[in-house]
Amino acid sequence: SFQYEMWRPLNWFPDGTKQQEDKAMSLAGAPTWSNNDKTVSITLKNWKWSDGKPITSQDAEFYIDLLKAAVKISPANYSNYTPKVGIPDQVVSMSTPNSHTLVLNLNKTVNPVWFFDNNLAAVIPLPAHAWAKASANGPILDFTNPANAAKIYKFLAAQSKSVKTYASNPLWQVVDGPYKLTSFNSTSGGFTMSPNANYSGPHANPQSKLQAVPFVSDTAEWNAVKTGSIDQGYVPFTDLQQLSSVKKTYNYFGYPGFGFNYVTYNFKDHTGDFNNIIGQLYIRQAFAHLEDEQGYIKAFFHGAGGPGYGPIPAIPPSPYTPANATQNPYPFSVATAVKILKSHGWTVNPGGTDVCSSPGTGANQCGAGIPKGTKLAFNLIYNTSPAIIGQQITDLVSQAKKAGFNITLKSDNFNHMISTYYDVAQPKNDNKWAMEDFGGFSISTYPTTNGIFNCSGTYNIGGYCNPQADKLIAASTTSSNPNALKQEASYLTQQQASLVQPNVDHIQVSKKAICGP
Repeated sequence: SFQYEMWRPLNWFPDGTKQQEDKAMSLAGAPTWSNNDKTVSITLKNWKWSDGKPITSQDAEFYIDLLKAAVKISPANYSNYTPKVGIPDQVVSMSTPNSHTLVLNLNKTVNPVWFFDNNLAAVIPLPAHAWAKASANGPILDFTNPANAAKIYKFLAAQSKSVKTYASNPLWQVVDGPYKLTSFNSTSGGFTMSPNANYSGPHANPQSKLQAVPFVSDTAEWNAVKTGSIDQGYVPFTDLQQLSSVKKTYNYFGYPGFGFNYVTYNFKDHTGDFNNIIGQLYIRQAFAHLEDEQGYIKAFFHGAGGPGYGPIPAIPPSPYTPANATQNPYPFSVATAVKILKSHGWTVNPGGTDVCSSPGTGANQCGAGIPKGTKLAFNLIYNTSPAIIGQQITDLVSQAKKAGFNITLKSDNFNHMISTYYDVAQPKNDNKWAMEDFGGFSISTYPTTNGIFNCSGTYNIGGYCNPQADKLIAASTTSSNPNALKQEASYLTQQQASLVQPNVDHIQVSKKAICGP
């Protein structure tokens, strides 16, 4: 909720709705490359910490050394971690020739755009002069020593677990962002921030206190907007049609985020041979024809959304969107889905359950590992919040039933889903779920699916594994080919690695007194 208000990354992305860097908000300038794109040099600007100390290249090095220590303890300690890819694993050495310059030497050539957008931009310099210690009153340690870095990480991680002391712990008062945390309610999540007098970046003049107000429900938040009791808020989708009632007081803006929503297939679920069923491309293509994206946008999103046909959606516009993702390659049609199933050896029972009647690996048969009599019956677990997830899933299952897919629905919540139905984190539960819809991913301005759809990806929730996809994903991160990312996204769109859903607009309201008429 508040990390970036207190600690800023080396490079700030995006610039509004554009998939590019906001240079004024960045701590560092553009990186320079050498050694066949294996060495990168970063130069920091003259920013300061809130205690007046300068932000140095050592502070950026400190962050990377902590990452190395963290993932060695457990890969789960860094959410963006993919083994052997990017920071920290590809960094073989670092140097700080002066207080403003950090040089990274990598183990192999990388795609400079990918490394800049997805790796360097995620580096958050940390105040080594205040944090590089293993106890509250201990001495500052040499964090370039891996043993010391591990001790420091364990100390800081332990301190961060004490949520009740977020606003009082002296560690967290050393910031470089525009705000300092002054109060935090560990029960409600509400917090208050005061301006950092030594903030070096662009800011409003005068700066004002920031108060984040918690609400128990969307209804309570929307009531606060209607009464004008908050300066900035959001519009719940269920209240979108009431937006005109607050136009006198608030300006509003809505747009999809960078990323995609999707239904995950579990390629490791052996229940009813689902792994072999979903392993068939024609099955995934037939299922894609059962999703009525334009209908969802009209009925459930009230027009406030954009279609998504692959991991890089058509909206927001992106220079990396492939041609086959600008229009629906699998347009909504129950009849087409039925035709595909029949042509591959299934006896279709509309309103009932389809059965494999022609097993085998021929072009007109069910496919490898699918015995005769296998039923198209499986479960789908979905997140109940926001409500539009359930609306989409309910309609999808209804349309699928017309084509003989017998899907059992189970509602759940986000936290339980990602801790339970996640092949990488909970392999013991592989056979407990066939499909799930937890929501989706917000991804970088360089939207490779590295970490999501490559075989070893940390976020590869359903165990999708395709050698050609791995090859293309690797190319998007290591090749200088300007079309590498488009080729990756095009292949995954065609292969239907997941069932991609439309992107909902995130609609924000701000008082006209704040953002102008």
